[in-house]
Amino acid sequence: MKHVAKKRFGQNFLTDQSVIASLIEAINPQIGQTIVEIGPGLGALTKPLLAKIPHLHVVEIDRDIVSWMQAEYARPAYANNTVAIHNVDALKFQFITLGEHLRVTGNLPYNISTPILFHLLDNVAHIVDMHFMLQKEVVERMVASPSTPAYGRLSVMLQYHLAMDYLITVPPEAFEPAPKVESAFVRCVPHTTLPFTAKDEKHFAKIVLAAFGQRRKTLRNTLKGLLDDAGFAALDINPQLRAENLHLAQFVAISNYLV
Repeated sequence: MKHVAKKRFGQNFLTDQSVIASLIEAINPQIGQTIVEIGPGLGALTKPLLAKIPHLHVVEIDRDIVSWMQAEYARPAYANNTVAIHNVDALKFQFITLGEHLRVTGNLPYNISTPILFHLLDNVAHIVDMHFMLQKEVVERMVASPSTPAYGRLSVMLQYHLAMDYLITVPPEAFEPAPKVESAFVRCVPHTTLPFTAKDEKHFAKIVLAAFGQRRKTLRNTLKGLLDDAGFAALDINPQLRAENLHLAQFVAISNYLV
């Protein structure tokens, strides 16, 4: 199929076979697992996954690609495979309808990768692990440590729920068309037991959002009206620090102090 990548869907198709082999090795698909691929495109990951497992769920918004998949995976070569195609926006797909113990993977559209990650957090109780190709800058933010330039709201919110590993860097030339940025593959595994537990996760998210809302301002300013000097003292947190200087545990402590 000659498919012209559509910018509105953020399509960049992975073509480098050595990179693909590395990704499949990292995913390590096993028979009997429920695996869901977001944005299967022209089968760069789909086909080698189907060489390992008989059944796969795919979530694809592009109707042209869906039509191609319906024909492609009906061929005799895939007689022993079933591909359940969900023609829907990944941001609207209810992953919990597929059951428990899901393994989610994909080359996520870079233009909506962060919203997809947050959407998946709503389904995290049903997910075993996730492996994603993302813009390198996003992966660096996901795994960043406090007091580093990449550390921010995304780091805190994802690290609250997930243990993450930056696996490999992937150059632009591994894709067609080549993106203007480097990419990276990341593994995300939900914590079996949360390292720090917020009494109210929505309130915790509100605190993190407020703290990073004006990144260059101090916590005294960003949390004004939420946490006073007595609160900072009780928590042993310097109000002259910025949000980027706080550890996950300290954000949880602030939230729990206030609820």
